[in-house]
Amino acid sequence: MQPDSALLLLFANVSTLAVCMVLKLPQIFTVVAAKNARGLSVRSLILELTGFLVFLTYQTYYEYPLATYLEYPIVIIQDAILLMCVLFYNGNIGTALPYTILFILGWRLITIHKLIIDLAMNLSTCISALSKYAQLQSLWKTRDSDRVSALTWGFSIYTVCTRIFTTLMTTQDTAVLIRYAVIAVLNIWVFASIIYYRKAGKRKD
Repeated sequence: MQPDSALLLLFANVSTLAVCMVLKLPQIFTVVAAKNARGLSVRSLILELTGFLVFLTYQTYYEYPLATYLEYPIVIIQDAILLMCVLFYNGNIGTALPYTILFILGWRLITIHKLIIDLAMNLSTCISALSKYAQLQSLWKTRDSDRVSALTWGFSIYTVCTRIFTTLMTTQDTAVLIRYAVIAVLNIWVFASIIYYRKAGKRKD
């Protein structure tokens, strides 16, 4: 690898990790400050968490470079906290325990055999895509993006783009690249929808 390429790869990995350390914090703070989770989709968060867990398990199973997925445990913790906040403000915190049990059982199941984890990885692309679509549906339904953080989704666009680059530079795993490409397009769509409904709300005011 050329020195310039190695430097770019290092920057992409470090900047992705740095952004992911605060990725969900703007959204968490927005929900807590408003004491309202309107416009946020519980289904989207559950699907996103599922996709993250599958992807992390796949990367560790095949012993890919740690730098290419180190941010996932951090994002999973933040996503879990955000889900708890949304469930709390929606009055559904009692469902947290069943969700936790299902996540643990599902995670243990996919690690049983290589074929299962490969299948789960392919399905995780669909799961992650559905999570973004669920958030889009929530925005379309409420036409309200005041409690949905544009900054969080902007961060998500950046990190998925850097991960496309780092994957091309390291593992070149086709399944991973397809997953990132699909997520990048949908993240941009959600971000654009947030901005659109925010501007539409201001025009009404």
